[in-house]
Amino acid sequence: MNIDALDLPAFRPGWVWLVGAGPGDPALLTVGALHALQTADVVVHDALVDDRILVLANADSELIYAGKRGGKPSPRQPDISARLVALARQGKCVLRLKGGDPFLFGRGGEEALALVAADIPFRIVPGVTAAVGGLAYAGIPMTHRATATAVTFVTGHNLSGKVPDDLDWPSLAAGAQVLIFYMALKHIDEIVGRLIGAGRSPDTPAALVAHATTDAQQVVETTLAAAKQAAKSVTPPALFVVGEVVRLRDGLDWLGAISGRVLTADPLGHGDLRDAV
Repeated sequence: MNIDALDLPAFRPGWVWLVGAGPGDPALLTVGALHALQTADVVVHDALVDDRILVLANADSELIYAGKRGGKPSPRQPDISARLVALARQGKCVLRLKGGDPFLFGRGGEEALALVAADIPFRIVPGVTAAVGGLAYAGIPMTHRATATAVTFVTGHNLSGKVPDDLDWPSLAAGAQVLIFYMALKHIDEIVGRLIGAGRSPDTPAALVAHATTDAQQVVETTLAAAKQAAKSVTPPALFVVGEVVRLRDGLDWLGAISGRVLTADPLGHGDLRDAV
């Protein structure tokens, strides 16, 4: 496909584009993200951006690593924002490439506001967030008419690196049927304890999806009560999903089916919904 035929917006000098690279698999890049990669002068990228995506950048562009990983030396957020401003003021087309989606636990809002304060023009190019892409690749739907009509996204840590202390845990535990925690491994024991303490059943199905959509993807099915032990078998980045939808993986693990897994058409035992209105 010739993406030039799509009349995409021009990447102008002095602009910063905040672009979501998706959860890992290059197949999940948007056309807008590919366009930005092919036209940027400089690409400031996160640690979680797959190398197979970075090689799609235009050959003359400069690649700058700005990854933040827990427990490892990382650039400070204000320094990253200041660098974006400085590069834009040099008249470059600056691509800030972020894993997943910039505005969902991606600090894109912070960086965009820094650009506003510096009077730097910017554009947001959304990406496939990890929960959407990762759970789809794990064969776990976020919603399903038979068991889940609401889903809640939660970050596993706040600005200080701790479990968010402003969450209404009783409402969270009793609210949406599906809870999806980003960056939860470090504090999974506390998260599980708070959910169970707030009334969520310890037997609720749960799963950990690590390195989602990459060749290293790992899915561990468990229960809420057993999640702390299950977490010992995976490494970050990982999603933590809680809800009956995890049981649907017996019928929807399409990657497993490619490798020979036999799927079941009614994993919930609720009967066939194909004829339901």
